[in-house]
Amino acid sequence: MNEKPQLSFWQIWNMCFGFLGIQFGFALQNANVSRIFESLGADIEQIPLLWIAAPVTGLIVQPIIGYMSDNTWGRLGRRRPFFLIGAVLASISLIFMPNSPTLWIAAGMLWVLDASINISMEPFRAFVGDNLNEKQRPLGYAMQSLFIGIGAVVASALPWIMTNWFEVSNEAPMGEIADSVKYAFYWGALVLLVAVCWTTFTSKEYSPEELASFDKHSQSTQGSNKLDVAKFGMPSISFLAIGVVFTAAIYLAGWEKQLYILSIGLVVTGLCFFLAKSFIQNDKHENGFAIVMHDLLNMPGTMKQLAVVQFFSWFALFAMWIYTNSAVTRFHFGSVEANDTAFNQGSDWVGVLFAAYNGFAAIAAIFIPKMVSMFGIRMAHTINLGLGAIGFLSFTLITDPDLLLVSMVGVGFAWASILSLPYSMLSNSLPSHKMGVFMGIFNFFIVIPQILAASLLGLVLNLFNADPIHAFYIAAVSFAIAGGFTLKTRIQAA
Repeated sequence: MNEKPQLSFWQIWNMCFGFLGIQFGFALQNANVSRIFESLGADIEQIPLLWIAAPVTGLIVQPIIGYMSDNTWGRLGRRRPFFLIGAVLASISLIFMPNSPTLWIAAGMLWVLDASINISMEPFRAFVGDNLNEKQRPLGYAMQSLFIGIGAVVASALPWIMTNWFEVSNEAPMGEIADSVKYAFYWGALVLLVAVCWTTFTSKEYSPEELASFDKHSQSTQGSNKLDVAKFGMPSISFLAIGVVFTAAIYLAGWEKQLYILSIGLVVTGLCFFLAKSFIQNDKHENGFAIVMHDLLNMPGTMKQLAVVQFFSWFALFAMWIYTNSAVTRFHFGSVEANDTAFNQGSDWVGVLFAAYNGFAAIAAIFIPKMVSMFGIRMAHTINLGLGAIGFLSFTLITDPDLLLVSMVGVGFAWASILSLPYSMLSNSLPSHKMGVFMGIFNFFIVIPQILAASLLGLVLNLFNADPIHAFYIAAVSFAIAGGFTLKTRIQAA
């Protein structure tokens, strides 16, 4: 078995530079979508459901793109065609979204934007695993975190920069989007496309044959694609039965309609397992759908344990993305009207806060490798999640919005850690010929908690008079739970 050669600093830099552009689009989406929805007339109770587009899109798109990129090879290589296609589509979406004339068109554009970003983002994770040896992978993922932080700092603050540096209006009548947001999205489209094109045309990839020569596990298992039909029996029955019963209970008891998202999701999952089982029984062992569903049931042990960590980590993050704008404008700026000056000042400050936590994440990315060497990778991740929990909790105690910048230090360290250390722990447990599909499946445990958050957070907050500041208590507890499960994770080589 050959060893992958060491890449130079600048080769790794070029590989990861595209993430600056991807995060530009992602950060503009996270910091401004709730504002766009509220400006177009959405009620606070509607916002979680409108956000459901993002996680559902990721749930569908990422494993498909992962499987397709594992089995692609052409002039641009294995992963890079998907970088380029996603970047073009995302750039177009960024131009159209802030010009949405109605709330539901904006919600539809969120589907398109998130799908496009996911087409580019998913192969980037596998790209590091493909091109770097085990020693350099932590550096590669840390470099991605650095670019994520830099891109998100600028993107999150763009509406504020447009208003305060270039005197672009940050106010608009109800039903329209402020010019500061529109111009921020236009710049984001340009940066995303340029950055991804840089990585696409300055980086190289190993051919499937070269990857097989580097990977002993791949050499011994690739070509053995016999799928085990017995694996599908219990999951298909269980998910379908629970989903049907839950759906009936929602209907008969008159529970909140957003719970249908969960119940129907369980039914669809059960049907997917039944369909995959049918393909295998008909000797369609090369069917991509069946392979993805089979791999979902046969995840490596480390991946199963990290799935729990990811679940609670991203539940907390999604609570922050959904409710920070509402919480800060109401709790810290005292505004509940989406078209008044205080609301727009608070919304712009949320952009600054999002820029701040991403800036702190960029700084944290420099220190995280040192933390790993001092404390070990599991303890380092636990410490960072703990800092994030403290940051979230402080939102409920601080009344001066300027001091929320201090809260974002902890959130930034947690964010940088979430974007790097779980992938470092995971990548060494995955065979190279399935790196893309397993990275895509790993994304399930990022988007499933987001779907739960979109379905349940509104109901939970109703217990607290729908006060969005209480979402930060939930986020803090979720980070603490994720830290506890991190300490229990056993890292196993492929």
